[in-house]
Order: sequence, then structure tokens, then C-alpha cells
Amino acid sequence: MPYHQGRLIDHIGIHVSDLNRRQTFCLAVLNALGKPYEFGGDDKVFYFDEFYVGADGQTTSHIHLTFRADSIEAVHAFHSAGITAGGTDNGQPGYREYHKTYFAAFLLDPDGNNIEAVCDVGSVRSSDSVMVTRSDDDS
Repeated sequence: MPYHQGRLIDHIGIHVSDLNRRQTFCLAVLNALGKPYEFGGDDKVFYFDEFYVGADGQTTSHIHLTFRADSIEAVHAFHSAGITAGGTDNGQPGYREYHKTYFAAFLLDPDGNNIEAVCDVGSVRSSDSVMVTRSDDDS
């Protein structure tokens, strides 16, 4: 049975101890997943898509963040790139017990956050992204 996802979270923000180290890690794992989002920001924060990362002296965050992968190969690439970029293995690529098509890998990023990539093998999404426009936008 089809189900709808993608409307619950508007954005995610975390605080990290070293912004440059985190940016290197994020670029590596997202490029490995084939999702080379453009980064924005300054010397206190960077963002890509709806994920904001700051290093403004606040306590570092500890979260579980999952990126969607388009294939089993992308999950393997994510795991390898994350290790190379300073992450620590927190679960080798493989099928998980959540359901029979759930193929994932887990890393601890440089600040100890649990970062996952998952491919729901055989599933089809109706769209890769959502375009949002504002009613007051003249473009």
C-alpha cells in the first residue's frame, strides 16, 4: 500500500565542535550518495538542502540523521567515504530487521552523531524533491 512521506520536517539544525571538519564529512558522504547539494553559509554556519550546521559555541548536538540513498551501492559508497572523511563505523552496510527491504549503513560523525544512509530496496518515490513557491514571489 502506498504511503506519503516528506512533509513532517521543515529543517534540521545541529551544533558541532569543528565546522570545517563537519563540512568535509558532510561533503564526502553526500557526494558518495550522489547528492552534491550546494552549500551556503559563513564562518559560523553552513547549510545544504534543509540541514543546518553551526559552530557557535553551543553544546554539540547528538542526533540520529538518515540520508536517503538511491541504491545499495550508494550505501556502500556513503559508508566508505564517511570513514575516509573522519567518521567511525557504527554499522556496516547490510539489510536490517526493520523490514526486509531496508538496506543501511551507520557512521558516527566526528561529533558522535549517528549518521545513516538507507536504501529501501525496490521502493519507488513519486518525486526526488519538492518545489515550494510563495504566493508573494514575483519570479
